[in-house]
Amino acid sequence: MTMTEMVKAEGVHKRFGRLEVLKGIDLVVPQGQVCVVIGPSGSGKSTFLRCVNHLEKINSGRIWVDGELIGYAQRGEKLYELHEKQVARQRRQIGMVFQRFNLFPHLTALENVMEAPVQVAGQPKQQARKDALEFLSRVGLASKVDSYPNQLSGGQQQRVAIARALAMRPKLMLFDEPTSALDPELVGEVLEAMKDLAKAGMTMVVVTHEIGFAREVGDQLVFMDDGLIVESGKPRDVIANPQHPRTREFLGRVL
Repeated sequence: MTMTEMVKAEGVHKRFGRLEVLKGIDLVVPQGQVCVVIGPSGSGKSTFLRCVNHLEKINSGRIWVDGELIGYAQRGEKLYELHEKQVARQRRQIGMVFQRFNLFPHLTALENVMEAPVQVAGQPKQQARKDALEFLSRVGLASKVDSYPNQLSGGQQQRVAIARALAMRPKLMLFDEPTSALDPELVGEVLEAMKDLAKAGMTMVVVTHEIGFAREVGDQLVFMDDGLIVESGKPRDVIANPQHPRTREFLGRVL
């Protein structure tokens, strides 16, 4: 592996019972790049994202993040599953933002962002507070630090969720349809925060339906269908001139 590969997936298969959801995914995301994953519902996009930080265990294949095998240790030809503590340590390097914001309702925006650095990483409260203020400011919420989730709009809550993920200083950010639960007028502010992250050089894998975001911010566009990567390439090329009939059909519906 070269140092420039932040994510590398080889032959990733995932089954739920008899249902094969991922049928052999091969993907490389270079450090500092934004990989946007699109495709119809049920194509395996979110499942793949959850496999990258071992929220879902893969049935076969390998996933590395920054050169480290995720979820397993390899000795000779055999794979051994890591203990939960070791997996938790790996997950600290990987920020994840879900569709639903999952904020603690009884904590302010500031406290939500401080929680993991203090409780998980053992950071002193004073330092965690200083960092949390900085991250909330980065996502445009400096004026909302003392607000509770129910006092914030959906877009603001999602930006708190992004700040919360950043507070663990991850190497990689995963976004699972971060705008799909939002009212249309709130989508822009979340995408803007994500664009700023991309400009700052954060490596990101983004599952989304926002084709405009893919075109403008993505370095790589991946189209998934039925558990496979059907087509990938530079976003503008794939969107303007898809090579595969299934990609053409999908883009024809969403554009």
